[in-house]
Amino acid sequence: MNPRALIAEDEPLLAQSLKDALALAWPDLQVIALAPNGIEALRVAEAEHPDVVFLDIRMPGLGGLEVAAELADKLNQGEPVPRIVFVTAYDEYALKAFELAAVDYLLKPVGAERLAKAVERLKAQLAAPRGDLAELVSKLQKVMGAPSSSADAGAGTLRTIRAAVGNTVRMIPVEEVCYFQAADKYTSVVTRDAELLIRTPLKELLAQLPQDRFRQIHRGTVVNMLEVASALRDEAGRYSLRLKQRKETLPVSRVYAEQFRQM
Repeated sequence: MNPRALIAEDEPLLAQSLKDALALAWPDLQVIALAPNGIEALRVAEAEHPDVVFLDIRMPGLGGLEVAAELADKLNQGEPVPRIVFVTAYDEYALKAFELAAVDYLLKPVGAERLAKAVERLKAQLAAPRGDLAELVSKLQKVMGAPSSSADAGAGTLRTIRAAVGNTVRMIPVEEVCYFQAADKYTSVVTRDAELLIRTPLKELLAQLPQDRFRQIHRGTVVNMLEVASALRDEAGRYSLRLKQRKETLPVSRVYAEQFRQM
């Protein structure tokens, strides 16, 4: 069967241009969809299981790295994962780093010669055993400086969370927070006995939290490690965390699972 591909690009002209260029460079490749944002890209990838996904790094909703991380998290071990090609606007220095991370890249606007090299690399990879998408995402996180299981989470200057409860502003010491969770346009602050909402985005909040206490365990979850009672591993190799003072368990993305393997 001919290989199938998904292109995720929020600029329609660039998406169509890449599709047309692929038609010339790789006639056997079937482009099944052009996704205008990361959320749609994730939906199509999960439903159609393409062999190759071309991901723009910067997209509304979810960026390319986040889409790749979600795919790594949602696909069970042993299931096929797509080959990822990141489409970037980074300079040559950054592109060298992407190459060292063992994930292919294309620089906007995509040149015919560079695309031909990417096609040859993809053909070779498709003929070989599939790699671990989670491992590639983890490498990319280190290259880009994004938080990972071993990365510093920031200066840790935030000590108190201010959350409105009706007409009252409640001051919550960060050490009393069990975990933070992204909730639409808000962030949910979960303590041992309460759940409150704040407007600070989770990504911005993470950079201000004490790095020795708080760790990201999922794209939308940051946990207080001192509130973790144990890490549970299921038959599929997925981890979840049991908390000391809360009944719910928290799923751990495979991208961030390494920090719990020795618990």
